[in-house]
Amino acid sequence: MKKIPVAAIVGPTASGKTALAVSLAERFDAEIVSADSMQIYKGMDIATAKPTPEEKRGVPHHMMDFLDPGESYSVADFCEDAKKCIADIVSRGKRVIVCGGTGLYVDALLKGLDFSAVPDDPALRETLLRRKESEGINALYEELRGIDPDMASAVDPRNEKRVLRALEIWYAAGEKPSAVRARAKDAQSGFASVYIGLFFRDRQVLYDRIDRRVDAMMANGLADEARGFYALPASVTAAQAIGYKELKPWLDGTLPYETAVDNLKRATRRYAKRQITWFGRNPDIFRLERDALTDAALADEACRILTETKLFTEDLCG
Repeated sequence: MKKIPVAAIVGPTASGKTALAVSLAERFDAEIVSADSMQIYKGMDIATAKPTPEEKRGVPHHMMDFLDPGESYSVADFCEDAKKCIADIVSRGKRVIVCGGTGLYVDALLKGLDFSAVPDDPALRETLLRRKESEGINALYEELRGIDPDMASAVDPRNEKRVLRALEIWYAAGEKPSAVRARAKDAQSGFASVYIGLFFRDRQVLYDRIDRRVDAMMANGLADEARGFYALPASVTAAQAIGYKELKPWLDGTLPYETAVDNLKRATRRYAKRQITWFGRNPDIFRLERDALTDAALADEACRILTETKLFTEDLCG
């Protein structure tokens, strides 16, 4: 069966992924599928930096703004929905660009990491969450290390979500999560993909972009959006959104405004570091140094990659 060609634009937050994806979509008559674990939620617009209508420039964007914050959503859910979305785009004669910074979502979709065989057990997840609150995440990480040292070595002990997910796989499937992961990597995705990653020669350039974005978010009403978020029931996934939890102490009156904003900038920089590490491990990624190229040169270089790899055959680089 012929594989569907998909371009993936990836990289850290505030690196300019959306602008590049839109430029390429205009050149190749493509539509964009978001791979962002937070942009799926309705109402979480400013915190998740959803593109505005002006930024979309008329290019259709999919897989964002469709889920209530109180609803849970897994990697398997994303893969299932994104595959249907891509099939629809292709059926209309359009090309596909996946754009986002959630590395697990991108890889699970395009590299065929199939998590559907692992049962979804909300009761088990709730039990693990209660244990985390009572025992602490370090105790659960040590439990994971005793069960599956290989998986534990691949998980940051501070990443609560991944530690809990690994234990959930163990208790739900009765199998080491590292074995599940290894088997999943052998699965066929049905996509022929080319990854283009945005990186920075000077990391400080990225950090300055992050600081400016946070300042713009605050000016655009992030505090009011956070207040509204905390007035609603939220899923575990939605509650992880950077931008809300850092502002909550200020909203509660226990932290000065300037300190809360600084904490938000620091948390966003740390998240960007994790994204860089994730995508930097991909040996097949085409790396573009964002701070070494103008917007036009960046789009031209990405266009050249997609045509020279024959992912998208027409040369529309101009």
